[in-house]
Amino acid sequence: MPIKLHGYPQPDICDELLDAALQPRPAARVLFDYVNRLGTAELMARRASVDAAIMAMGITFTVYSDAGNIDRVWPFDIIPRTMSLKEWAHIDAGLKQRLTALNLFIDDLYNAQRIVKDGVFPLEVLAGSQNFRAQCRGLTPHFGVWAHVCGTDLVRDKDGTVYVLEDNLRVPSGVSYMLENRQLMKRLFPELFKSSDILPVDDYPTRLYDTLAALSPRPGERPVIVVLTPGIYNSAYFEHSYLAQKMGAVLVEGSDLVVQSDDCVYMKTIAGVSRVDVIYRRVDDDFLDPEAFRPDSSLGVPGLMRAWRAGKVGIANAPGAGVADDKVVYTFVPQIIKYYLDQDPLLPNVPSWMCMYDDQRDHVLANLDKLVVKPANESGGYGMLIGPRASVEERRQFADLIRANPRNYMAQPTLSISTAPTLFGDRFEPRHIDLRPFVLQSKDLHVTAGGLTRVALRAGSLVVNSSQGGGSKDTWIVNTREA
Repeated sequence: MPIKLHGYPQPDICDELLDAALQPRPAARVLFDYVNRLGTAELMARRASVDAAIMAMGITFTVYSDAGNIDRVWPFDIIPRTMSLKEWAHIDAGLKQRLTALNLFIDDLYNAQRIVKDGVFPLEVLAGSQNFRAQCRGLTPHFGVWAHVCGTDLVRDKDGTVYVLEDNLRVPSGVSYMLENRQLMKRLFPELFKSSDILPVDDYPTRLYDTLAALSPRPGERPVIVVLTPGIYNSAYFEHSYLAQKMGAVLVEGSDLVVQSDDCVYMKTIAGVSRVDVIYRRVDDDFLDPEAFRPDSSLGVPGLMRAWRAGKVGIANAPGAGVADDKVVYTFVPQIIKYYLDQDPLLPNVPSWMCMYDDQRDHVLANLDKLVVKPANESGGYGMLIGPRASVEERRQFADLIRANPRNYMAQPTLSISTAPTLFGDRFEPRHIDLRPFVLQSKDLHVTAGGLTRVALRAGSLVVNSSQGGGSKDTWIVNTREA
């Protein structure tokens, strides 16, 4: 019995797998034919087996709440998002262009600040940045790269345009779930991976290792790489331990490391101390080094900035990279690309208004019922207002926040974000999705073939973050002659 569709058609919303006539798009045709041949009972049985595997494998994330930290099983939908290789090639090029320009921008801000002096990037935006680290002034890391791992969030509007929603340049997460989603799908639909040309993502741990290894201050030797985690109560701890294991790196906390008088970083072991060459840090700047940043931090390593400045250790992402991870800075990325690369952006930004400018703030305040308003430095979907779904009182309170601190807010139109069929019971229902590809840069530049597709599992919701009820899908970049 074929799977039923419920909630289709959708006026003014683009679906990733189904066209306006509710026929599968070319990149999804083999998948839909296969799923319909399986039938409802078999598909639901396979979904149950995947859910059991997720439980057995302990694939979890942590949600912070007033009641304490709660570990939840990773919510996974078994119907993948598909995209043609032809379309993906353009996105791949656009992501590489974007990260190249952003790294040039970060390096410029900590050195000559040409983009400010030339009037392209406003001094007042830089002055109001919460993530600019004066401790990094005058530094240029290996290859001029500050953000070695970037998770860029993409959305598709109703007309089919793919927009960049935001750049995550501090400690982007989610790649472990991308990798585990693919392994689950191979167990679920092994026949499809034999009959379809689906681009692999399994090489990411090797790519990440090579990206990190290139930062070693001892290039003639096999580098000692560690993953620095805040600990087991961090929401992304599963990912920290997962990536350390996959790369053959050592998972450490701040108390496991020490900076000695030679400005080198050492790891404490039962046999003594062992020098560390590269740190893949999953700790925010503020907590990274109590000598340089917050003196009350117990998560970091005293003297770590001193070791990094001396060139005795590589750190990814570099301290200070978050200066470009700001939703107000985001609005300037098209100009940043043009300034440093003399190119037009291949991937457009979502049109945006900056509340720090009087005329744009007036427009936002007059249209709060139509806009999405975001704070500059929050993540995870927190602290933002979705105007069309907010109450009058919520909009009034947000207007007060904007007036009190306009530099901290920007606004965007409420997009008709694309959907994908998602399995609920014995039927497919449309759910809004985004896509987070991961871009690696040090000596080389690499983009994952696809990324983590996040799903707003609540009907009608636009919030895809796992901490607020979202789930995920595997992402298939399919090489077909038609697609």
